[in-house]
Amino acid sequence: MSIVRAALVIVQALCNGLACTPPNPTPKERRYHTEEMYILQIAPLIFKCHQIITWTCANFEVLYYLRTLLPAPSPLPNFATNFICPSSPSSPPPNVHITPFFIIGVLAVVLGCYIRLDCFRTLGEMFTFDLTVHPQHKLVTHRFYAYVRHPAYTGSLLLVFGLAFSHLTRGSWMTECGPLRPTGSAVVVWAVWWLWTLCVGISRADAEDKQMKKLFQKEWEQYAREVQWWFFPGLL
Repeated sequence: MSIVRAALVIVQALCNGLACTPPNPTPKERRYHTEEMYILQIAPLIFKCHQIITWTCANFEVLYYLRTLLPAPSPLPNFATNFICPSSPSSPPPNVHITPFFIIGVLAVVLGCYIRLDCFRTLGEMFTFDLTVHPQHKLVTHRFYAYVRHPAYTGSLLLVFGLAFSHLTRGSWMTECGPLRPTGSAVVVWAVWWLWTLCVGISRADAEDKQMKKLFQKEWEQYAREVQWWFFPGLL
């Protein structure tokens, strides 16, 4: 493992933390979309879990890198070595390294972070992680909102895409040393994670469209005709 990978996982964790930190508190009395299933309303909680998991992976990847700098045989006691990267004689040696998937994942997280932070700035005090209506709510149609109607969810999808590519593929600490070492386990986590994220994004985007149509009527209908896509132009 190289210092470059160790540095990039830290950058990735920092970007994810910035993108997953609410820019404004949620005024409970202004919330809507509260009638949906609970599992579709816990996005703010999942964002907190994202941060914990991402920083856990980053810390273990850095510890693994630091372990490789030690002379052989390692001066660390066996319990410390096994804590960083458990191994057994019957399994292949771990190989935490930079892969094309890892680079794609880091770039996706950085881009997703940039898009979400730009949405935070563009919406200002109207941006909350729970769906709310601000007293001075207005329809925003510039910056990334000129290309898709829900660019913050575009950023979220890129975050999940990037984290999955970086930490749920071969070459990561999670799959080489961590709990996803068994063959196929990372694929299951990836599928469930992506399915939940997409379902939440679609549910929230549909609820926001209905609320904005109710608030802005013809102005929103004109905007919806000009900007037809939710997350990715030409795709979804």
